[in-house]
Amino acid sequence: MGKISYLRLKGSQNLRLRLLLSTLSSTPILIEDIRADATWPGMLSHEVSLLRLLEKVSDDCHVEINETGTKLKYKPGIVMGGRNLVHDCGVSRSIGYFLEPLIVLGLFGKKPLTIRLKGITNDSKDPSVDTFKSATLPMLKRFGVPPEGLELKIESRGVPPHGGGEIILSIPVVQDSLKAISWIDEGMVKRIRGISFSTRVSVRFERSIIDAARGILNRLLPDVYIFTDHRAGPQAGKSPGYGITLVAETTSGCFMSSDTAISNALVKEDDVIEDEENKEFSPPEDVGEQIASMLLGEIEQGGVVDSTHQVCL
Repeated sequence: MGKISYLRLKGSQNLRLRLLLSTLSSTPILIEDIRADATWPGMLSHEVSLLRLLEKVSDDCHVEINETGTKLKYKPGIVMGGRNLVHDCGVSRSIGYFLEPLIVLGLFGKKPLTIRLKGITNDSKDPSVDTFKSATLPMLKRFGVPPEGLELKIESRGVPPHGGGEIILSIPVVQDSLKAISWIDEGMVKRIRGISFSTRVSVRFERSIIDAARGILNRLLPDVYIFTDHRAGPQAGKSPGYGITLVAETTSGCFMSSDTAISNALVKEDDVIEDEENKEFSPPEDVGEQIASMLLGEIEQGGVVDSTHQVCL
């Protein structure tokens, strides 16, 4: 076996994209100076967790990290897919952080992928699992991804800081290649759908946030329906919180989304999430108005996808 030639890179920026492209192109990479000058140098816990996830869905994948975490050697393997896989995403980043690269990799696996992901389902930093279910997966069908076996099921919800949520993701295999399309017609908004959730708090939070959002959106069009998803017991995760996801569908089949979640979490500069037990929740009325205004902002910008999905194209 010959000596492995590594593509040399520096810094921590675009780490997920680098690992994704390295895996798809079967190109080994060597990344140096990962936060070498930071107060806490090296790779963060969610980045290491992403590498472990890549190892689970791949065969013959090799990962080597030095003692300080500032140097990474990654030799990609063959994406195998598989069923009944389980991965704990931790609580430093939400499940959405892992879904973005995982969905793309799953399409090019040897076998269909079915995996259970545990952690935070909704937060204010990454796209929520509801956004992936209501906007991302329908968008993939445009590119020739078969709808059979394309599914995201939310078993339980979890918000920062302690998570406790679980989802089951199923991704089919693209037999030949993704279909090239010309997608330039954004169309007009014909309906808005959404889902409001609450965990370990009163259901009144959901009603208030829905009323506030509808108060703005119904000025745009009458076809606005927001579902409720109140969780209790084991399905409510380990932390109290609430949130909402909104998706606007246009006449040409485009999807624009916005989402947020409110909890007792405090995110520090190094992405460490701590619990602020005495922190008061933001008023749900304010949150509903803000998220509705964010959705209208996405629509006003135009385009066939929203800002969240720009990285997917």
